[in-house]
Amino acid sequence: MRFRSLRNKLALLFFAITATAFGVIYFLVVPQLEQNLEREKMTELRRVANGSGPSLDLLIGRGDIRAPDLDRRVRAIADAAGARVTLLSVQRSSGERRPVFFPLSDSREERAVPQNQALATRAVLTHRTQTGFMNFASDRLGQIAQPLRFGGSTVWVALYSRSFDDVSETVAFVRNRVLAATAAALLIALMGGWIVAQALARRVRRLEQAAKDVAEGRFIEPLPVTSEDELGQLTRTFNEMQAQLRQVDVARKEFVATASHELRTPIFSLAGFVELLQDEELDDETRREFLDTMAEQVARLQKLTVDLLDLSRLDAGSVEMHREQVELTDLARSIVREFGPALADHGTELEIQLPKAGLQARCDRERVAQIIRILLDNALRHTPEGTNVTVSANRDNGAAELTVADMGPGMSDGVRSKAFDRFYTGDAARGAGLGLAIARELAERMDGRIELRSVNGSTTFTLALPAEGGDRSPA
Repeated sequence: MRFRSLRNKLALLFFAITATAFGVIYFLVVPQLEQNLEREKMTELRRVANGSGPSLDLLIGRGDIRAPDLDRRVRAIADAAGARVTLLSVQRSSGERRPVFFPLSDSREERAVPQNQALATRAVLTHRTQTGFMNFASDRLGQIAQPLRFGGSTVWVALYSRSFDDVSETVAFVRNRVLAATAAALLIALMGGWIVAQALARRVRRLEQAAKDVAEGRFIEPLPVTSEDELGQLTRTFNEMQAQLRQVDVARKEFVATASHELRTPIFSLAGFVELLQDEELDDETRREFLDTMAEQVARLQKLTVDLLDLSRLDAGSVEMHREQVELTDLARSIVREFGPALADHGTELEIQLPKAGLQARCDRERVAQIIRILLDNALRHTPEGTNVTVSANRDNGAAELTVADMGPGMSDGVRSKAFDRFYTGDAARGAGLGLAIARELAERMDGRIELRSVNGSTTFTLALPAEGGDRSPA
């Protein structure tokens, strides 16, 4: 479990990245640095050898030069070149291809001479300056073998030697510093990674605990957003999710409470009337009045049950829309005829303003009829008797619009803002306050919308649906 935690994983990741970076420096960069330094020293030594060659060529043809004078000249060339210079005499035996070398002079007064026989042999055989390395007296030397010719053959070989101890010391110094820096960086990476990972893990655990609380139904205060990184965005998203879940939970509780109240009221009313009807002493007129009231309560229960069923199906996404080409004017006229008795009882004068050429829309016929019934019922239910109602339709901006307007008292800003909320009635009128909520949901499922305007005592509901061809027609 220790290695499964985010904190330890991040700390080990920082450690591994730092170790890898310094490992690359130690095993790749440092050796490359050593090679570059040696290459530079050999390039400089070759340049010095090429510059000193003519001076040595002048000594070959002089038969009167003595050994001390030759040694002085060799030491002077070595001092100018900054390298050890050794002159080797080349002798060839008859029948042998490989030459034999004998030291003539050396710039240092040492018995041991750094003779690189293989390098000198290559210089004699190829007649070209050769580059090589050798270990001499616990030192690593870089060497240049320069053939010196006289009379058409190589008689001497000048061997320039330069120690690479300074290069080794420089590389060793760099290696030691890299190792020290590696140890410090690994320690800092491990501690810093652990601290950063600890902070991240603490924020993740806080989100985890908050998610568990919300899953168990315990809503908490919004978590503080302390950064703009991915965890900060996740925290902000979690707060938004929790707010939405809280609203859904509140709405659910209100829905259950309101639905229970709306169902309980007519049921208790029916139970009371049943007890009264059981009294045999009731006269026929009173009994008929009780039965009429009971019929109204049953109709109320039926409507509430249907509305609740529609809402539950809408919330569950199980409402199927059968879209087809619908003639809205014919549909509106048929729905208006259904409301004839209700309009007469309400004393309402209905004005119809529908296009003569008709108006077509792409929608579900039955669902549009349900919306029109809801809007007409709403106009009658929430206005005084005798209020004028107008049903009109037209085409505007690529949409088929059907409008139900009443000349009632209008709506206040507060009522208008909540008109489409579930179980909101806005006045003491009978009803569960579900009709407009259902109408809006159905309109949106058909890619339409319902707009509400209430100005100067006039309330207008407009249903807009995708239109099917034709220009705007006069009423």
